[in-house]
Order: sequence, then C-alpha cells, then structure tokens
Amino acid sequence: MRRAVFWQYCVVTREGDVMRMTALVFALVLSVPGPAVAQEWGEYVNTQDGFKVNFPGQPQVAETTWKSQLDYILPARVYSADRGRERYSMTVVDYTGLEQQGLERSKTCPPGNAQCRGNASPTIGPGYWKHDERGAVIYATFRLLQRDAKLTSLAWDWQDMVEGHFIQLTNNADQSRTFAYIAMHEHKLYTLEGTVPKGYPEPGLFQQSMGWVDKNGNRIRYQIIYSNSYHGMGVYPVPANAGAGRGGGAGAPGAGAGAGGPGGGGR
Repeated sequence: MRRAVFWQYCVVTREGDVMRMTALVFALVLSVPGPAVAQEWGEYVNTQDGFKVNFPGQPQVAETTWKSQLDYILPARVYSADRGRERYSMTVVDYTGLEQQGLERSKTCPPGNAQCRGNASPTIGPGYWKHDERGAVIYATFRLLQRDAKLTSLAWDWQDMVEGHFIQLTNNADQSRTFAYIAMHEHKLYTLEGTVPKGYPEPGLFQQSMGWVDKNGNRIRYQIIYSNSYHGMGVYPVPANAGAGRGGGAGAPGAGAGAGGPGGGGR
C-alpha cells in the first residue's frame, strides 16, 4: 500500500516564537507494508461549542469536568485526534452555569464576608463567580505550566480577534514539543493543544487553525479585539463581526495536510 506523507515548515525566531506561518507542503509517496492509511487533515466545525479547527480525521469526544480556580465544578468536553505519535486536542469548559453556582454558594458564605454574599458588588458577583470567570484563562495557563516541561514561549495574542495566550513547551520526559492556545469566548474556556515527538515539524499550523463559529456554523471574526471579561460578561457590547461564510467542514475543498495541519482560522 502507498501513502502520502506531508511536511511543513515554519519561519521562527531564535527563541522559537512563530513569526510567520508559511506552509511548504511536499508530498512524498512511500511504499509501506500493511494496511496503514494516512489520516487526512480537514476543518472540523463544532456549532455546539462554537469553534472550528483542523484535525487529522474526525476527533473523538469525551465528556468530563473541570475544577475552576475557586473550586467550582464545571462541565467540559475534550475533542481529540491522534496521527501516529502526534496528539491533537481541544478542551472546552462551559462556564455558563457558574453564576447560578455562585448564587448557591453565597447562601453559605462565612458570616461577615460581604464580598461573598448574594448582594456582592457587580464587579465580584455572588460567590466570587465573576472573579473566577475573569481569571479562567490565566488559571488554565497556570495549570498547563505545572507540567514537567520547559516553557519556551508565552505570549498574549489573538485568534480571529479573540484574545488569549499562546504557549510553547518542551516536555522533559521525551523532548516532545507542545503548542497550545488558551482563550475564552462567550463564557466558554478553550484549550487547544498539539504535541509532536522530538524532531518532528512543530504543530504551529494546528495552533493557528483555531477559529470561531456561531450556532449556524458561520465564521466569527471580530473587527476589534474581543475580551470575554468585558464583551462576554456584558461590560461592553460585543464587537461587530467581520467574518463571513460557513466553515468548510472535514474534508472540505482546500483543506491541506501537514504535521501541524493546514493553515486555517487565521490571525
């Protein structure tokens, strides 16, 4: 059986930060024994959790929970796909029920704790729920950095104008590389991770393929930076949407292939 193997390269700085993502895709036809079939990259669109990203095949979905910084238990889903020794995943934590949990917790606040009462200030919210949601991205980043890994890059950035953290790690156990993007949009926390073995092309294009969609699958790209702390939580109106058109879906025309997936979502 024959299969196509694809490689991509990224222009990087000496510190390893991706400056410009240029996909140079080469197809090398190899003869391989056995029934192995290369997994094709395609754009995966999920309207339930409001995102799109390039995956190597249809991802598996697992229900789980997430404990927030203030110990609230929140529902979450993990979307994951493997490509040989490469690992790709998206974890989505739903914070939309946090306010109600905060109201319930405020009923049992210690006496004298005015900030935790049901009539706490609008900045904090009952049970500190607003405080917890505003800190979700930095807390998820902190959790990621507790791994046995060397941090090689940490930067504030945005994906389709939604602010977040871009993170690069070298895992100490096997020197594999992990690229991650952590952001919050419409009360949901997103952690995108791509991990490849030492010596493989880094998963920068997978990281860059992240994007947002509405309930109908239409692309969302704001005209100015979106911050969940301000726009998602109602401090300011949500920015105007400059995006247009539906996501292509898995196997859509123009979906390329590579160790980090095709360029997608777009900065």
